[in-house]
Amino acid sequence: MKPFDYRRAQDVPGAVALLSADPQAAFLGGGTNLVDHLRLGVAAPGLLVDVTRLPLDAIEPLPDGGVRVGATVRNSDLAADPVIRARYPVLSQALLAGASGQLRNLATTGGNLLQRTRCVYFQDVSTPCNKRAPGSGCAALRGYQRYHAILGGSPACVATHPSDMAVAMAALDARVLVQGPGGERGLPLTDLHRLPGDEPQRDTELAHAELITAVDLPPLPAGARTRYRKVRDRASYAFALVSVAAVLVVRDGRVDDVRIALGGVAPKPWRAAVAERELRGAPATEAHFRRAAEAELAAARPLDGNAFKVPLARNTLVATLRELAGGTPR
Repeated sequence: MKPFDYRRAQDVPGAVALLSADPQAAFLGGGTNLVDHLRLGVAAPGLLVDVTRLPLDAIEPLPDGGVRVGATVRNSDLAADPVIRARYPVLSQALLAGASGQLRNLATTGGNLLQRTRCVYFQDVSTPCNKRAPGSGCAALRGYQRYHAILGGSPACVATHPSDMAVAMAALDARVLVQGPGGERGLPLTDLHRLPGDEPQRDTELAHAELITAVDLPPLPAGARTRYRKVRDRASYAFALVSVAAVLVVRDGRVDDVRIALGGVAPKPWRAAVAERELRGAPATEAHFRRAAEAELAAARPLDGNAFKVPLARNTLVATLRELAGGTPR
């Protein structure tokens, strides 16, 4: 591990100023992702700025009926919060499906959104990886592909985003609040993460020294049912092969509103906009759910080692919507 300096930020402007002054500095939250990368030699910042003591650890109601989640709220606290469990069960389900209890006790909301891929080649510095070392190549294109992308990848990178929480927040139309050298701004969570294109080293649209301070969850429409379903290789402590976060409102047998995000299939939480368009106003039947899933996955470009993800994603999405259409409103 390369030696680094450590500073504890006293306030948000101070944290931003410390990073602004050092292009090699990085924010440190729970450290569940970054510390691993320090040990592996994947990351080597010259300065770590600890933001865990900043006053960003509250879960607060918003005037419009939504909820604001501070960036340093721990994943375990967010999953167990009574308001989150009652109003946004899909988010609580996603958090509980990710990692172990010990990791959830450390991981923060902001850090979870900014975690980097768990691609085995990204984490192995002896292999080529454009995300880690731009221009070196992508070992996954000829290697182990089971966990890689079928949507949104590029010739430069086919890694998937690992977060369960981010998939649920994408389906909830969450909005991310950020403070940086240029002041405060907000952006939809679906715009936070980038597809790799020819710059796979850039995971998000955040500039250096921009700090996530909170995530706003808007109120759900009346009668909404939500569900997070995760398919993985073992029952716990495994990343998703495919996951689905869905919000569904059915009125008079037809889909009045629907929001869907997929995980485990793309370099970012994948908002299933095509499927949503197919479903709005359509009968809430399995045949229409399947048609919408097939329309969404028509753009899939699987690799030799993960072609199974296409039918798996289709069937998981259909099963989730079928459950919601026949369930009790939540």
